Amino acid sequence: MKKNRYNNLDFDVDIKLNLILLSEQIKDKNVLIVGGAGSIGSNYTKQILKFKPRKVTIVDNNENGLTELTRDLRSSDLLDYGPDYITYPVNLLSDTFNKIFVSNHWHIVVNFSAHKHVRSEKDKISIEALIKNNVFGAIKLLNLCESQAPNYFFSVSTDKAANPVNIMGASKSLMEKLILSKKDTFRVTTARFANVAFSNGSLLDGFIQRLEKKQPLSCPKDIKRFFVTPEQSGQICLLATFLGKTGNIFFPKLDFHNDQIYFKDIALEFLEEKGFEPVLVNSEKSAKEFEFLKFPKKYPI
Repeated sequence: MKKNRYNNLDFDVDIKLNLILLSEQIKDKNVLIVGGAGSIGSNYTKQILKFKPRKVTIVDNNENGLTELTRDLRSSDLLDYGPDYITYPVNLLSDTFNKIFVSNHWHIVVNFSAHKHVRSEKDKISIEALIKNNVFGAIKLLNLCESQAPNYFFSVSTDKAANPVNIMGASKSLMEKLILSKKDTFRVTTARFANVAFSNGSLLDGFIQRLEKKQPLSCPKDIKRFFVTPEQSGQICLLATFLGKTGNIFFPKLDFHNDQIYFKDIALEFLEEKGFEPVLVNSEKSAKEFEFLKFPKKYPI
């Protein structure tokens, strides 16, 4: 097993074992990726392009994210074989999306569009937006697929969908049930997994933002989580799209005792990796008052 800081998983082995299947089911196919500008969706795009689909259409309401993804792909060799590649800054729930969907026959449809933060539950308007995206978005996409069935449909879930304790997790649990209700109509799968390390908008991504702005780091000292790398998140979703049977829910095999990591440990290692000596402070006020010019090699947390 190839080891990294976050876990002992090595999905390269699984991909190599299934190269023939993946190649047969992806090469020269039409792929529609919804929510593809996010961390998981963009890494999924990189994984699936390795198998040379004919057409790749990516939809996301984050126009800047789509622009950066395209720059990233063009700076690599993943688009060099010349696929029909296009991005649309469009909301899944809009009428414009309907035009995109009916414009082609999609062999593979994948969905990464989701509200993923519990802080999205802060008021009733935020909750309405969360439910519309996570639940009604899934309903709309499933209904469109029912009228024009793809060979493969995949929608990412979350580990918070298991025994949910908040509205976000409950919305994804409901989404899973909606997906599985179609398992006898066309092929559907989903996947639950851990936090994606340094994914867009995550606490760890916030470390990078704080460092760039010379602002103190903050994180809980007694909370630990499972983590997968961004690349692993794309690999998990790729494998979950094509392996197993319709109606399967996939999740990585992580050890409860050995694979969880404290946020504080990542924060301290992150600062040390960037060349700083972490300085633990007892209040937000004292952290904000830290004299960066006086102590350029130290950093408050």
